[in-house]
Amino acid sequence: MILPIVAYGAKILRDKAGQIDVNYPDLDMLISNMWETMYGSNGVGLAAPQINRPIRLFVMDSLQIIESLSPDEKKEYPNDNGFKGVFINPIIKGHAGDEWPYNEGCLSIPKIREDVMRPEQITISWLDENFTAHEQNFDGITARVMQHEYDHLEGKLFIDYLSPLKRRIMKNKLDDISKGKVKMDYRMVVIKS
Repeated sequence: MILPIVAYGAKILRDKAGQIDVNYPDLDMLISNMWETMYGSNGVGLAAPQINRPIRLFVMDSLQIIESLSPDEKKEYPNDNGFKGVFINPIIKGHAGDEWPYNEGCLSIPKIREDVMRPEQITISWLDENFTAHEQNFDGITARVMQHEYDHLEGKLFIDYLSPLKRRIMKNKLDDISKGKVKMDYRMVVIKS
């Protein structure tokens, strides 16, 4: 089932999400719905707070980005083969490499894209959908998508990385999103905080 995406302005997008355990109700169905919602919205990642669940869970698929790159573009990310997975209770253990810009967007903040600086590499630990523990290093676009989705679990949005001037310039657009005054090809829900 495709779930509505929570629009910018909702308190849940600014709250730190809570951990879950294997007994979380209907987790398999929730994860299935998150995949369907992400793909149905043309996203590459989706965090639980974006569907109004205050839990530490996100899904992501950077394979679709990597596979769409030209051979020359792929050379820019030689160690990034893409990754598709479910992340439960993730913890970013470290960052490495230089910060680099990449044009990011967010399903909760539609029609706004901006260059955001992030470290090129991360080490992250997480539980998958079977509650099997993993720890791995990622870099390039895959590391970026993970950092973006992880930020959602921390109550942070990509626009928080922008200068105050850029945020002032986009204030009217953000206000329109928070009031539901934006047309999208996917369902959005405005939650008054």
